[in-house]
Amino acid sequence: MKWFFIPCLFALLVLLSPITSAEAIDDSYRLGAGDTIVIKVFGEDDLTLETQITNSGKVNYPFLGTISVKGLSIKQVEELVYKGLKGDYLVEPNVFVGIVLYRPFYIHGEVKKPGGYPYQPGMTVNQAVALAGGLTERASQEKIFISREGTKSESVNGTINSQISAGDTITIEQRFF
Repeated sequence: MKWFFIPCLFALLVLLSPITSAEAIDDSYRLGAGDTIVIKVFGEDDLTLETQITNSGKVNYPFLGTISVKGLSIKQVEELVYKGLKGDYLVEPNVFVGIVLYRPFYIHGEVKKPGGYPYQPGMTVNQAVALAGGLTERASQEKIFISREGTKSESVNGTINSQISAGDTITIEQRFF
């Protein structure tokens, strides 16, 4: 009998682990121009909206009009829509907000295929380089610079294992021979 419960307990732990890490990403990730989000209200199909966030950081949502979502987390947008719909339109709305497509990151310099690529949570410079076809023969693994989305004029020194975020620009310079 106890042999039955041990695999069940293990399976339950495995199933719950990704949920915890996904929630952590949702709380730390801030929405910005270029992200595509979906907003759904359970049982209310006409309140479903899939839209890309514009440069203004606003989306036009039924009944609520224009709402600003730039810089907010997924949970904050859920709360905003919930408060807007509760009372006047619905008694207890069950709101879900999700990211359909993250805004891209950019990589240039000494990579084989520079350009913009789709971002995935937890991405490192090494993974970004792999998407860009790898480093060129002249690439330096010590001269890696990351310009964060909010501060494009300033860049930080990075390594091949540095974490990147959506909207970041990675520059890989030439090495000195």
